[in-house]
Amino acid sequence: MTSPEPSLIATDEPPPVRVLRPQGGSDFLLTADHAGRLIPRALGALGLADSELTRHIAWDIGIAGVTEALSVTLDATAVLQAYSRLVIDCNRAPDHRTSIPTVSEVTPIPGNEGLSESDRAARRRAIFDPYHAAIAGLLDARAAAGKRTILVAMHSFTPAFKGVARKVEIGVLYHHETALSRIMLELLRGEGDLVVGANEPYAITDDSDYTVPVHGEDRGLAHLEIEIRQDLIAEPDGQSAWARRLARLFFEADRRLRAG
Repeated sequence: MTSPEPSLIATDEPPPVRVLRPQGGSDFLLTADHAGRLIPRALGALGLADSELTRHIAWDIGIAGVTEALSVTLDATAVLQAYSRLVIDCNRAPDHRTSIPTVSEVTPIPGNEGLSESDRAARRRAIFDPYHAAIAGLLDARAAAGKRTILVAMHSFTPAFKGVARKVEIGVLYHHETALSRIMLELLRGEGDLVVGANEPYAITDDSDYTVPVHGEDRGLAHLEIEIRQDLIAEPDGQSAWARRLARLFFEADRRLRAG
């Protein structure tokens, strides 16, 4: 009998997935692919200084707090990834060239150089697979129970990228325009005090994204990806304020979606 492969994450280290309110009553299910910045002890710091691991290259700054607060306000199930995207990016297919980056933005990641297939597989088994299995399991259970689901992938983005400032404060991302994306754009623009982007600063594609195409589009669920600029949610007050605003807008978006 073949022994199971040892896990990259030791038994005394945090698990790769946090599931909040698994029995939440809301139709919304939230995901946060880049919520955490942990690195398994076995990988050290991937050859990086501690200061690098607080930057956007390691995680989506502020999005964990927003997602946690939204989960409470909406009574929504939320699935948060605890380990850094520098170990493996849970919003990329495992065979994508940026799944385990050797350079992030302009920063070399020494600990990701020259990985073997077994090294890459160990990261997938320890982090990527459990995270997406948790999302799939929750969606399967909701479908089996006849429960309606709106999938919202929560992300944050940098105020500047490679020296270029971004004026957009919040973006609604989609691969194919949907009724829900149109409603959310209308609601956000109707707030009157926001710079809102449609597929800004990014757009979803089958090549560059995983969570929305696989768990949203492939299942035929109503879905959105939300991107919030990090300077607006870096501190708890900003996270709470954005969670309250988004909860109000999500409730209204759902009402309009139901009304057709």
